[in-house]
Amino acid sequence: MAVNPRDPLGVAVVGTGKMGADHVRRIQDVVNGARVSAVVDVDAERAKRIASGVDGCTAYTDPAAAMAAADVDAVLIASPGPAHEAALLTAFEHDLPVLCEKPLTPDAASALRVMEAELRLGHRRVQVGFMRRYDAEYMKLKSLLGTGQLGRPLMLHNRHRNAASPPFFTSSMLISDSVAHETDATRWLLGHEITAVTVLRPRPTASAPDDLQDPQFVVFETDGGAIVDVEMFVNCGFGYQVQAEIVCERGTARIGDGHAMVTNMAGRWGGTIAQDYVERFADAYDREVQAWVDATRRGEVTGPSVWDGYAAAAVCEAGVRALEEGVRVEVELVERPAFYR
Repeated sequence: MAVNPRDPLGVAVVGTGKMGADHVRRIQDVVNGARVSAVVDVDAERAKRIASGVDGCTAYTDPAAAMAAADVDAVLIASPGPAHEAALLTAFEHDLPVLCEKPLTPDAASALRVMEAELRLGHRRVQVGFMRRYDAEYMKLKSLLGTGQLGRPLMLHNRHRNAASPPFFTSSMLISDSVAHETDATRWLLGHEITAVTVLRPRPTASAPDDLQDPQFVVFETDGGAIVDVEMFVNCGFGYQVQAEIVCERGTARIGDGHAMVTNMAGRWGGTIAQDYVERFADAYDREVQAWVDATRRGEVTGPSVWDGYAAAAVCEAGVRALEEGVRVEVELVERPAFYR
C-alpha cells in the first residue's frame, strides 16, 4: 500500500495509556506525513478524551471497528500485550500495516500464530516496537560493530535500571517486560540468536516489595559464542538508566553514560538522570515512528520483524523458567523462515 503523497497517513492508535497517549502526541506534533484518525481503548471515556484533542479523530472501544473505518490506513498497537494477537490478526484481515509495541505477544506460541498468519498473507505487515534500534547511541554502536574495527564480539554487558517498579510488577515481568529489550538489543547488535538463559538471584533490595525478586542478573549464551549479561534492577531509587558495553577482540565500546552535559554549581558538579523510558528514549521513539510512517507511505515494511518479536518471546519464556526453576534453560526456536531472512 502506497499513500498519495498529498494525503497524510491515517493512523488508528489502539490503546491510550501512557505509551499510546504519547504516540498520539508524537504523531500529531512531531512526525511528518501522518495524522491520528482514530483512537481505541476499552475505557470509552478515556478514548473520547484523547480523541477530543485531535481534529478529525474518532474514538472507538472496538479495534475491529476502527480498522474497518475508511480513514484508517495503518495501525499503531500500544495496548497491553495480551490484547496484541487479536488486534494483529484483525489488522491482517484488512491488510493494514502495523507498528506493534513490544511485546509482539506475551508468549512464543501466540507469537508463532501471528508469524504463521503473516506468512499466509505473503508479505510483511508488522514492525515491532523495539525502539532501542532507533536510539542514536545504539545505532552508533551497531555501526561501529559493523566496521569490524573492534574484531569479533566476545561479551556484552548491559545495565537496565528503573527508579521504582509499578505496584503490579511481578518477578517474571522483570524478564518479560524489561529484559525483553536487552533480548532484542543483543540479537540486533551481535547478529546472533540467543541459545540459553540463566538467571541469578542476588539478595533483594529492601526498596522492592517483599514478593519481588529485584534485582536479577541474567546471562545469555549465543550461537556466535558470545556471553551476555543483564543487570536488571527496577527499584534502584535514583532514576532510569540503560547502559551497554561491548567487549571485542581488539577493543571495547560503551554507551549510556548520559554525560552529555555536566554542570558545576553551588559546590557540586554533576548532571541529571532520566526518570523513565519515555524521557530517556524520546528521540528513539520519534525516529521509530517516523521511519514506520515513511516506509508505510512507500508501501514498504522495515525495522524489527515478527520473527524478532517471536524470538524475543521465546527467549523471555526461557528466562522466566530459568528464574522460577533456578536452572540454565535452552531457548527453543522453530526454524527461521526464509521470508524473514
